[in-house]
Amino acid sequence: MSELTVGSRYAKSLIDLAQEQNIVDVIKADMDLFIHTLKASPELKAVLSNPIVAHTKKTKILDAVFLNKVNKATIGFFKLMVDKGRGEVLYTTAFEYVNLFNIKRHITKAKVTSATELSAANKKTIIAEVQSAVGGTVVLETKVDPSLIGGFVLTVGDRQVDTSIAASLKKLKKEFAVKVIQ
Repeated sequence: MSELTVGSRYAKSLIDLAQEQNIVDVIKADMDLFIHTLKASPELKAVLSNPIVAHTKKTKILDAVFLNKVNKATIGFFKLMVDKGRGEVLYTTAFEYVNLFNIKRHITKAKVTSATELSAANKKTIIAEVQSAVGGTVVLETKVDPSLIGGFVLTVGDRQVDTSIAASLKKLKKEFAVKVIQ
C-alpha cells in the first residue's frame, strides 16, 4: 500500500477522533506545526522514517520536540503511530489531515506565480474569481518568478491557467517549428 494511502487512512481516523473530542482546529494547528518543523529539520524527518531507530528513541524525540507544544491527543497519536511502526508516514498523515480539514471547511488553496509582485487589488481580484469558480474560502499563496517576463500562472488544485509571456513565447516557438517542418 502506498504511503499516501496509509497516511490518508490515519488522517481520516485522526480527524474523526478530533471531531468526537471537538478539537479539530487544535489538531490542525498541531499538524501545521509538525509539518513546518519537519520541513525545517530534514534530520528529524529522517529519524522518524528510519526503521532502524528504536521506537522508544523516536517517542523520546517526539516528546522532547512536541510535548509542551501540541495537544495531548496529538502527541498520543504520534506515539501510537511510532509504536505501530508507522513513523515513516507521520509527515504524510499530517499533510493529509490538513487536506481533509480544508475539504471539510471548504478551503481552497490557490497559488499564483507572477513576473512581479501582485498588488493588493490584483490579489483581491484573483481570490474573488477563484471563489466564484470553486466556492468556499480561498487561501492565496503568491510567488514572484521574473522568468515569466509578464503575466501569471494560477494553480488551483490540479488545474492551471498560464497567462505568462514566457509560455506564450514557447507556444509561438513550437508553432513556428511545426510550420518550418511542413
